[in-house]
Amino acid sequence: MKHTPISRRDFLKNLGIAGAGTLLAASPWLSAFSEVMNTSNEKCRLAIIGPGSRGQFLMGFLTKNPKVDIVALCDIYKPSIEKALKLVPNAKVYGDYREVLEDKSIDAILVATPLSSHCKIVLDAFDAGKHVFCEKSIGFTMEECYRMYQKHRSTGKIFFTGQQRLFDPRYIKAMEMIHAGTFGEINAIRTFWNRNGDWRRSVPSPNLERLINWRLYKEFSKGLMTELACHQLQIGSWALRKIPEKVMGHGAITYWKDGRDVYDNVSCVYVFDDGVKMTFDSVISNKFYGLEEQIMGNLGTVEPEKGKYYFESVAPAPAFLQMVNDWENKVFDSLPFAGTSWAPETANENKGEFIIGGRPKSDGTSLLLEAFVEAVITQKQPKNIAEEGYYASMLCLLGHQALEEERTLYFPDEYKIDYLNHQSVKTPEAI
Repeated sequence: MKHTPISRRDFLKNLGIAGAGTLLAASPWLSAFSEVMNTSNEKCRLAIIGPGSRGQFLMGFLTKNPKVDIVALCDIYKPSIEKALKLVPNAKVYGDYREVLEDKSIDAILVATPLSSHCKIVLDAFDAGKHVFCEKSIGFTMEECYRMYQKHRSTGKIFFTGQQRLFDPRYIKAMEMIHAGTFGEINAIRTFWNRNGDWRRSVPSPNLERLINWRLYKEFSKGLMTELACHQLQIGSWALRKIPEKVMGHGAITYWKDGRDVYDNVSCVYVFDDGVKMTFDSVISNKFYGLEEQIMGNLGTVEPEKGKYYFESVAPAPAFLQMVNDWENKVFDSLPFAGTSWAPETANENKGEFIIGGRPKSDGTSLLLEAFVEAVITQKQPKNIAEEGYYASMLCLLGHQALEEERTLYFPDEYKIDYLNHQSVKTPEAI
């Protein structure tokens, strides 16, 4: 999929940070942009650790940001370095990330290495005084995630994770509408991500199989749960503003029986304290239904990925439509909604309405990275963003454990932090 960066200038102009109280209540991490005009002459000196396919994708956005200097690349796989150097030919090249961390002139690192290597790199980076952007899932185990989050807290360094939906205009507005009660009481969230492909990459030599196709092996990856579910499970805590209590599920290899040992077919049910459920399903042998989050309330449904919402049985009141249009024109400068003549009758005939007038050309990645750069320059951690990333990783790892053990698991008390409906049971001394 080709992604086009959202214009930060237009986004900020239309958002109007100073007067966007309801938006900041739903998405407080947008405060990262509050000083953007005052940092125009500042630079973030950044190192990319793991400039493979994902790392290069992120570099494509970062190289367009005048506030970023990518000064170092680190990888043990030479072809990745060679491709990345085409984007930043003047960057220094390293084969050991510890040498990167010794460079006092580097402000921050971006980690896009295999999942099993994240924790050690991130902990060492915080100890070296670096700010960190870490791709999701942040840790290979729940214990690793907890250590990484607590190290962020104890060092005071900036910590962002690769949860780009937090900066996607569709999701930002959808959450504001959900929290305002537009769709009534949310009783269920259904998420799914389906593909049709073996998830393999070509390997120039058999001895590089596990290095290149690390996602297929339990030694390095938790498969679909850490690679895909991490994005979608975060939507549940964002929408409901709470963390689910327990999870159950099933996983299997049902189609791609090619030597991999991570599941190609998974299904999890997460349950909140009031009985509301959130499901995650994924197969990679059928792509017909694609991916979506379906957030269902008694008054309507919202599908953020598609960028649409649907009311159950009645057309919205004119006052509501006027409010939405006024808000929409102010914040996103998008196309107007359809008129008040729209009225759903059946599920098949209910075509819904676009959340922001049409589907954006980007998924929020460009704004996520720009927010990280702003946070590094101002040295101000945006509220809630580390916590949202932490719980997104924790929930997918707990779900994977439920698949492996084939039993219902409750969220462990020892890994709770002070966020939403959770409170830490550990004292600062114990941590």
